[in-house]
Amino acid sequence: MRYRVTHSTTYDYSSNVSLCHNVARLLVRNTRQQRCHSSALHIEPQPSSVNEWTDLFGNRQVNFSIEIPHNRLVVRATSEVELETGAALDMLFPVSWESAAEMMKTEKDTDTLEARLYLLRTDFTEAGPEVLEYARPSFPSGRSLIEGVEDLMHRINRDFTYDPGFSTIATPLKDVIAHRRGVCQDFAHLAIACLRSMGLAARYVSGYIETLPPEGKEKLVGVDASHAWFSVYVPQRGWMDFDPTNAQIPLDQHITTAWGRDYADVAPLKGVVYGGGKHRLGVAVNVERL
Repeated sequence: MRYRVTHSTTYDYSSNVSLCHNVARLLVRNTRQQRCHSSALHIEPQPSSVNEWTDLFGNRQVNFSIEIPHNRLVVRATSEVELETGAALDMLFPVSWESAAEMMKTEKDTDTLEARLYLLRTDFTEAGPEVLEYARPSFPSGRSLIEGVEDLMHRINRDFTYDPGFSTIATPLKDVIAHRRGVCQDFAHLAIACLRSMGLAARYVSGYIETLPPEGKEKLVGVDASHAWFSVYVPQRGWMDFDPTNAQIPLDQHITTAWGRDYADVAPLKGVVYGGGKHRLGVAVNVERL
């Protein structure tokens, strides 16, 4: 399946910005099941410098600076990407979650050593006792890793209400758990915190969902906006994605932009501005099937 993704961000300032430095993570990356055929970043006003590089996690980053006065900033990313329609990792992979957690400690192969980075707690995935308490029912003794993660995904989808008005990116995870409300970012962070509390490696994935649903199916939550889900490391197999917002395993409708330890590693656009006063932010996303 081939898609064109357009992500436009506009900042309107109440007074002139004299200088700004920014980092954008808006260009779609290549993955095992995803190939980016083309991508471009359009910036207004014209930046004085633009540099693209690859970060620690393999994400594409673009640094740019604007050194002329401006009261509007427009950043538009356009990518054409092809997804291979294929099955997820073997759902019957029999390793138990306890064995997987032990392998994360003992295995010395390159993939496992790299995955250990995703065992670390972060500000967005701080695991208090309420996180461990929520995680445990999905991981009884002897249960397979993938069955446990899938159960956790479905429980989050069932127990929590999708409420765009409840949280901001600064809302603590403990508040999300207490009120059982949030958005895709919150649900991804909760799942990651649960898995890490059980000694399992999990990472945060940002991207998009296809705008138009398949014929006969309901429109998915998260369309026409950035989306987030999580991925768990399966020893000797690789990474496997899960989307708790929609209670599904991503296959050919989820387009990956970046991944990291949490949202802070993959924020689509951030920077420093001098001046500007108050600002108004506008974001528009379109995912078109080609």
